[in-house]
Amino acid sequence: MTPEHKAGFISIIGKPNVGKSTLMNALVGERLSIVSSKAQTTRHRILGMLNGEHKGTEYQIVYSDTPGVLLPKYELHKSMMSFVKSSIEDADVVLYVTDVFDEFEDLDFLTNWKDFTNTPILVLLNKIDLVSMEKLEEKVAYWQGIFPGKPIIPISALESVHLDQIFSHLMEHLPVHPPFFDKEELTDKPEKFFASEIVREKIFLNYKKEIPYSCEVVVTSFKEEPTILRIATEIYVERVSQRAIIIGHKGENIKKVGIQAREDLEKFFGKKVFLEQFVKVEPDWRAKTDKLRSFGYSLD
Repeated sequence: MTPEHKAGFISIIGKPNVGKSTLMNALVGERLSIVSSKAQTTRHRILGMLNGEHKGTEYQIVYSDTPGVLLPKYELHKSMMSFVKSSIEDADVVLYVTDVFDEFEDLDFLTNWKDFTNTPILVLLNKIDLVSMEKLEEKVAYWQGIFPGKPIIPISALESVHLDQIFSHLMEHLPVHPPFFDKEELTDKPEKFFASEIVREKIFLNYKKEIPYSCEVVVTSFKEEPTILRIATEIYVERVSQRAIIIGHKGENIKKVGIQAREDLEKFFGKKVFLEQFVKVEPDWRAKTDKLRSFGYSLD
């Protein structure tokens, strides 16, 4: 008799900057999603697979990190929200991530979804390491009022506190199903995607205000040689003045981004990396559907 196997899609959703990407990386055990203190860092839906065996049952949990839910201002935002919607539609379980400083807002489809879906919802109250027990109890009661009858688990994604409780809940709801992906696969994204994301993360870390949100990173060349990986990227901005800021005086800013990105690229790919960066101006690219499609965004 073939042993039982469980497999399912677990969607991680919530507003920007509540710790979804940090949680995703902690649950998968790998750094797949870029992390920044700035909101709206994640722009795509990223899958991360966790395979294992629990109490005699093999499993494959397919986690789905998604952009933070917001009311769209640009075509880019609309694409980001389409990734969230498709993730919810596919989900066997939804992890709704909030934090101890967050409050619920009426955010279009999300409000209607939570009240009418039959998909199991697990509410994760993140960043509990930053508040007192009294404040935490207040926030748990608050979110119980927003999600009546739904399990609420206080966690710290950064400190990996109570993440085992999430796993226990998921195994209860995970359907009996063969694996969706090869057990050797870690994610659905190609290597070029992670190369561009690592560079984009360094832009978020090194620039302020609107600059990171106006940037898109495209890998134009990805050549793997026996001892080195050669990567060429184009960084798109919306205005000439932004290009000057990205490059910096005598190229100091872009050089710093390159050094930091190369260090992480070498850790990620496990070999030496030669990184080239070119900065280009594409006016209002966030509002241009043809350009967004060429960058890999869905606009259905």
